Amino acid sequence: MSGHAARTATADVVCLGESMVTFLPSQPGRLADVPSFGRGIGGAESNVACALAAGGHRAKWVGRVGADGFGDHLVDTIADYGVDTSAVRRDAGRPTGIYFRTAADRATDTHEVAYYRAGSAASAMSPHNVPYEDLFATRILHLSGITAALSADCLALLHDLTAPRDGRPLISFDVNHRPGLWRDGEAGPEVLLALARRCDLVFVGEDEAEEAWGVHGTEAIRAVIPEPDVLVVKRGAEGVTVYARTGSGAAEDTVTTVPSLRVDVVAAVGAGDAFAAGFLSATLRDLPVRDRARHGHLMAAAVLTVPGDLTGPPPRAYADRLAALDDEAWGTLRLGPGWTAAPGANEEVRVT
Repeated sequence: MSGHAARTATADVVCLGESMVTFLPSQPGRLADVPSFGRGIGGAESNVACALAAGGHRAKWVGRVGADGFGDHLVDTIADYGVDTSAVRRDAGRPTGIYFRTAADRATDTHEVAYYRAGSAASAMSPHNVPYEDLFATRILHLSGITAALSADCLALLHDLTAPRDGRPLISFDVNHRPGLWRDGEAGPEVLLALARRCDLVFVGEDEAEEAWGVHGTEAIRAVIPEPDVLVVKRGAEGVTVYARTGSGAAEDTVTTVPSLRVDVVAAVGAGDAFAAGFLSATLRDLPVRDRARHGHLMAAAVLTVPGDLTGPPPRAYADRLAALDDEAWGTLRLGPGWTAAPGANEEVRVT
């Protein structure tokens, strides 16, 4: 991170984006058949902020919510994780976004999501109403492609934030291609590619890169996104491949592939945001690339072994012990519900 002479940092990571109140079904089935829903929160960027704050980092979430009860709930809940919400703005003329989803895995045909976010307070974010002094007083500014899809003003904001400028923090960008969010006639894939190429650290799924840009394989993805110093290609059960420049001005990458963990999954939601949080946490600590990816996998495993999108991470010392395992031990590690409770000092890390 030495190449980024950011302003005096009041946060380790600032995350900008829309957070919504999410309604979770009381039982499986179609939305038409679910009799009741429990209330939670959802938002890629606020999820990352919550995970980082729970892990001991100074995290700030910047967004806009309505001057309504749902906005109160969002701000209070995110703040309860230890996130600084002082830069969140309230909009008296627009509502807080909400959505409902089914219990089915997002990867299945039976999964349904009903969004009520059109005209939301967050969709009105623009270069003219977001506090830039908060966005740039950080070591890392984390953004995602979801924000770009919300409105023309939101896209203008991301375009401005990713522009080259003196003293900007390291810009982290999760592509998060969501075809259903883009407005008719807008070239979402091209917009996301252009934004990714302006950032310093980019997360993208191998499957979403193929869907968005028609490229297959990690080398082909790197070829279309050559500019970022670090490119993290998420490959599902195969793990991740990280392309990282070896130093300032370096033209060649060091390529590191880190296998995924075996996880007894409780709910397949929130893993991508958790991985980004773990990777960013290890980046803040200047850990080697392999360990950054392993901390990403561990944070994802923490979320995958609980029912919701958010959970507390394992104690840092325990996560460090697991990340330091040799390749054979890492490959035989299996994590299930309750694994984040660290074993005693004299107990061995469990491998199976």
